[in-house]
Amino acid sequence: MASSKELSDFLRDVERRAFKQTVYAVRDEHVALDIVQDAMLKIAEKYADKPVEEYPMLFQRILQNTMRDYWRRQKVRNLWTSLFSSFGNADDDEDRDPLETIDVEDGSMDPAIQMERSQTIHLIEKALEKLPARQREAFILRYWEDMDVAETAFMMGCSEGSVKTHCSRAVHTLAAILQKQGLGIKAIAQLGVES
Repeated sequence: MASSKELSDFLRDVERRAFKQTVYAVRDEHVALDIVQDAMLKIAEKYADKPVEEYPMLFQRILQNTMRDYWRRQKVRNLWTSLFSSFGNADDDEDRDPLETIDVEDGSMDPAIQMERSQTIHLIEKALEKLPARQREAFILRYWEDMDVAETAFMMGCSEGSVKTHCSRAVHTLAAILQKQGLGIKAIAQLGVES
């Protein structure tokens, strides 16, 4: 059984990555923050008695389910909005801001290196936006969350073969996009693509 400090430490450590992962999925920072907070509350309320070793998988599963719940609600809301809009005025749909990136900075790093790293991260984030949702999800879980194929398949609710296919397609698409934008072999190698 985990102590409240262990749970608090876990949530503190996972918060930033979970937020970025969710922003990529829902493309709205405010909604992403709500989803992450909901997932954190659920794990604290329902699974505080579990061992600390189980928290990463539990939290990822809760986060994925919370995102799916959001998409289901959005789908229903969009259906009703489109039905009601056919009866009323043709008001413009809500405009969504494009994905804003989160700067990852280390104060001890050389400013030139910080700038280059920030630009590279920005290009990778923009390239991630262009991926289909399932490819983006597989890529983030496998390469950024460091899950193995079986864990990723469990999180995504699909077969291991599907995970491999999604990851392969995502990596090759990202590599092509990044090559067009002038990122060299080094940046592409960080994605796991062999040249």
